[in-house]
Amino acid sequence: MSPEHLADSPTATASQAAAGWRTALADFSPAYFGMVMATGIVSIGSHVLGLPRLAQGLFALNVVVYVVLWLLNLARLVWHPRAFFRDLIDHLRGPGFFTAVAATNVLGSQFVILAGSLRGGLVLWGLGVALWIALTYAIFTALTVKEDKPPLDRGISGGWLLAVVATQSVAVLSALLAAHIAQPHKLEMNFFALSMWLWGGMLYIWMMSLIFYRYTFFRFQPGDLSPPYWINMGAMAISTLAGSLLIVNAPDAPFLDSLRPFLKGFTIFYWATGTWWIPMLLLLGVWRYVYKRFPLAYDPLYWGAVFPLGMYATCTQELMLAMGFDFLAPLPRIFLYAAFAGWLAAFIGVVRSALRVIRASRHTAPPLPS
Repeated sequence: MSPEHLADSPTATASQAAAGWRTALADFSPAYFGMVMATGIVSIGSHVLGLPRLAQGLFALNVVVYVVLWLLNLARLVWHPRAFFRDLIDHLRGPGFFTAVAATNVLGSQFVILAGSLRGGLVLWGLGVALWIALTYAIFTALTVKEDKPPLDRGISGGWLLAVVATQSVAVLSALLAAHIAQPHKLEMNFFALSMWLWGGMLYIWMMSLIFYRYTFFRFQPGDLSPPYWINMGAMAISTLAGSLLIVNAPDAPFLDSLRPFLKGFTIFYWATGTWWIPMLLLLGVWRYVYKRFPLAYDPLYWGAVFPLGMYATCTQELMLAMGFDFLAPLPRIFLYAAFAGWLAAFIGVVRSALRVIRASRHTAPPLPS
């Protein structure tokens, strides 16, 4: 068989496609688990707002996406270990790994709320806690001791707040599980949820101070306003959700009952802070895309903008139930529709991106990395 015929054979085509996918994984974003975060919270929001079919459909899709993303990340670790660990200690890409923690806990919350599976929730909770411990201390230790560091305006973004979201996602799933398990573990799980909630709030204060300083005292270009800046609001929204769940759990935990005024005050504080960010982020978006005419193209980081919208809808609904704030009733549905519209746009983007990779892998045989 001639070399030309060999190149056109099914075996050669399959090898060529595999090589294309392998090369594409070198730059695979560690923040892609944001897709699971966004899909999961839109699913949960749909459930609490009375859209069960949409909630269940997104739940089924989320399980598939979660497994696929783990396979892709493990393949990247095997095929491109240097790129993987280089991202882990990078000031801008490193925090993206925290999406794996939040995605695991959001999916665990779906198992508890939508499937009524306490076992599934506990398994994912254990994995989420293990990932949180490993990534928190690996990333922040590496960023502390590395010798070459970028200046503040080049090294920090809203993506850093994914560490807060990851922490609060552990608090949320812990509080959900605490409502379904018996004593004495109910008490212990509520205490763990409270501890994570408090630590997440302190971490937000630390990081948001640096981000706000970067906003106001360094030159800001349209390209600097990446989609994860919506996490400024999303981190407060998930903190509100965790606080609302702790308030609901208070009758079953005496120490929470004694802290109820504190829990209510800080939960409203988180919600108000997140709400303040929404007009600010919309104005910055108009400045970026309309005034500065920054091109709007798919980026995996856009999932980090969908998640906060869905989380705001869900946390506002739970805040209403925990505090009796019926006057907030219009907000959850408005933000859920906005989140679903954003989810559809991002999903179309990821499908088109995958199709481009498939087409490129069929027609190009790039050299395998060393």
